[in-house]
Amino acid sequence: MFIEQPARFLRWLYPHAVWRMDPREKSVYLTFDDGPIPEATPWVLDVLDRFQAKATFFMVGDNAHRYPELLEEVRRRGHSIGNHTYNHVGGLRLSSWKYLYNCHRAAEILHTRLFRPPHGWMGPVQYRTMRHFGYSVVMWDLVTRDYSRRLTAQDVLDNVKRYARNGSIITFHDSLKSIDKLKQILPDALQWLKDQGYEFRRIEEK
Repeated sequence: MFIEQPARFLRWLYPHAVWRMDPREKSVYLTFDDGPIPEATPWVLDVLDRFQAKATFFMVGDNAHRYPELLEEVRRRGHSIGNHTYNHVGGLRLSSWKYLYNCHRAAEILHTRLFRPPHGWMGPVQYRTMRHFGYSVVMWDLVTRDYSRRLTAQDVLDNVKRYARNGSIITFHDSLKSIDKLKQILPDALQWLKDQGYEFRRIEEK
């Protein structure tokens, strides 16, 4: 649970970040990180269409630059776009200036004020500066760990069933590390959420 749902100290580090949407609503907010890539994103989009589900895609700028048709296809199908830096860089590994420049490069392609830091970490100066420039920092209420080699596809599905709740921001990945597991469980996860009465909503820019 320490990984699947954010620890309190993380919420303390980023007090104005969005961790969960309105808990009074019977809704969940699907998010997909690290794309877009042709090996994963089109399949994810087709599954979302089957369930009439909207989602938010936190894209790596370099991927969007290489596959602009996928960026536009995500938009065309009515999903939200978020910034996930240009090279999927961790904030604690770069100086603040280099990190912010990397985010800016992605912003020139993605044109969004939604931002999620890779690995869920960024330095305090980076965090304050992104907020100063009008970005909404979106974290998660549930990370499925679909990327983990230690988890089976069933483990990932079980995480969804165990931790999803009203207003959950649920993190999947449209990436090479995750696509094999997603192909096994994403339709089942969406069907289970639908059967529980959840609506699927995208995160809107404010």
